[in-house]
Amino acid sequence: MKLKNYIITGFILHIALCSFAQNDMQKKADNLFNNFAFVQATNAYHELIDHGVNTDHATRQLADSYAFLRNPDSAVVYYEKAVKQNHVPIEYYYNYSQALRGVKNYEESRVWMQQFKEAGGNIEEQKYLKDSDFLNSIFSAKKQYLLKDVSYNSKYSDFGAYEHNGKVYFASSRDEGSLKKHRNGWDEEPFLNIYAKDKNSNDSLIGSKFKLKGDINSVYHDGPITMTKDGNTMYFSRTDFIRNVLGRNNQGISNLKIYKASLVEGKWTNIEELPFNSNHYSNGHPALSPDETKLYFASDRSGGFGGSDIYYVDINNGKYSKPKNIGSVVNTRHNERFPFVNNEGALFFASDGHPGLGMLDIFGTVKDSNNNIINVINLGTPVNSSKDDFSFFMNENGLSGYFASNRKGGVGSDDIYAFDRTPQLTLQGTVFDEITNSPITDAKVTLLDENNFQIADLLTNEKGQFNIYLDRDSDYNVKISNDGYTEYLKDVSSKNIERKQNAISFTFNLQPLAEVETISEIPESLELSPIYFSFNGSNIRNEDIQILDGLIHTMINEYPSMKISIESYTDARGPASYNYKLSQMRAITTYNYLVNNGISPERIIAYKGYGEDHIGNGCTDTIKCTEVQHQANRRTSFKIIK
Repeated sequence: MKLKNYIITGFILHIALCSFAQNDMQKKADNLFNNFAFVQATNAYHELIDHGVNTDHATRQLADSYAFLRNPDSAVVYYEKAVKQNHVPIEYYYNYSQALRGVKNYEESRVWMQQFKEAGGNIEEQKYLKDSDFLNSIFSAKKQYLLKDVSYNSKYSDFGAYEHNGKVYFASSRDEGSLKKHRNGWDEEPFLNIYAKDKNSNDSLIGSKFKLKGDINSVYHDGPITMTKDGNTMYFSRTDFIRNVLGRNNQGISNLKIYKASLVEGKWTNIEELPFNSNHYSNGHPALSPDETKLYFASDRSGGFGGSDIYYVDINNGKYSKPKNIGSVVNTRHNERFPFVNNEGALFFASDGHPGLGMLDIFGTVKDSNNNIINVINLGTPVNSSKDDFSFFMNENGLSGYFASNRKGGVGSDDIYAFDRTPQLTLQGTVFDEITNSPITDAKVTLLDENNFQIADLLTNEKGQFNIYLDRDSDYNVKISNDGYTEYLKDVSSKNIERKQNAISFTFNLQPLAEVETISEIPESLELSPIYFSFNGSNIRNEDIQILDGLIHTMINEYPSMKISIESYTDARGPASYNYKLSQMRAITTYNYLVNNGISPERIIAYKGYGEDHIGNGCTDTIKCTEVQHQANRRTSFKIIK
């Protein structure tokens, strides 16, 4: 990272709320979490839990929020609940272990660290962090970013990618000069200029025609930038050079300064030096707050904590306050650079003074309820590496952005990398009347986990539509009900979904209930045929589908008030404990088939496995029997309740 040893670079991060039609409470909570607004996030997740909305997800997020707020006492309460969830991501074993260390319960911590390891976790990945730092460990356990190369890197230094109104702005030293090598004396690379390209263009050869028009690019270092939301004002870093005069200090060194430019008829002009600059130290990395009332920057002025620190000035009617140091939680005795601020006011920066993977790493900050910064978080791999990582920017959608690095495998001395964050996965559904094909308003949609425990419920809108959040790599049941319709149950899986995919869509057709003029009495002589299973199997056999379909027909069309119970069994071979679990699986499979094909769950009073109890033909494990005799015991029977 040659140029960065001399140039202080700047940018800003904006994270906008993801827009979904429903689940506003969870959307609010997750966006606060993703924007590092953890105090507000804890309140939002408590509200979700109180309302029974996707409580498993809310519990995990609440635990993480308390961890990031350095509150391990509260974090362990919710991590303990999280690790009891079915199919919880294994990093929560690790998180729970770290939080237990935070409350000095080292013995229990070792138990859960072993659980993490046995579940396939890689403990070695966490070695770069301090043993006592459970917060950074927890954040880094989540792999939140997927990297991709960009096509416009050069053999020189490229960084500071900043997206605004469909264009990507960045700083680059690619211009070697047309007649004479145009290079700086620090590293013999050309000086930096500011470029812009259309975001969606496939241009890979970015030459002089892509430089910003106007007076913003000089013969010395220029860039990178930050910009007001209206796109008419730009703040940028530049070597001390204005009106064709190169400024120097008393040692003959030209420092970095922050300038302001205005967009006039498509050109950047009216270059102004900001009043808090000096010939005696460098200011750089301008980054605006979301409300544009503060300008953050890095400076190596005297009176700081180390080499370069993060400062800010207040902006009021075009006037700037005296610079204020952001404080010792962020600034160290080494170098802090590249500040930017997201929509929730969380500060991000690069540092070689906080514990990390090596050289410059990118960090986020955590604030308390009084808006004070109380800690910093290493963003972890793959954003950070053993080399210099800096110039982090995230688009307003919160799911994509850029950073720069001189890590191995790049094109030039510094390269721009694009990233995608794994988006929240949403189930998008539309509910129709199967006969009229018209949408059903206010149908109740219930999300169940694979064990039929309720996670969340909501109502369809006037177009019969609904959106509901899903965890990735999980199996669900979706139950839909409405007055006058047969209840509908469908299996939905979020497994093997591409990480960039943010939604899966289904259409649900509800069958209107047939009008029954008279309800027949259920005769005492009515018997329901059992079904049978293959050895060590729980799937419905083809030859038994007709029996189940007949049962469904009987319950819907002949005796619509009839309720049943399901009892499943195994033969006597194998351990009793295993047979009990196998019989329970057979009961669940039978239940799911009936419900998925139109039987309301309320009409199935119970479904239970009894293992090898009630062997009907004496074929216990002490008696040799034929396969036909064993087959008679591998059954599910149906009992009429009323």
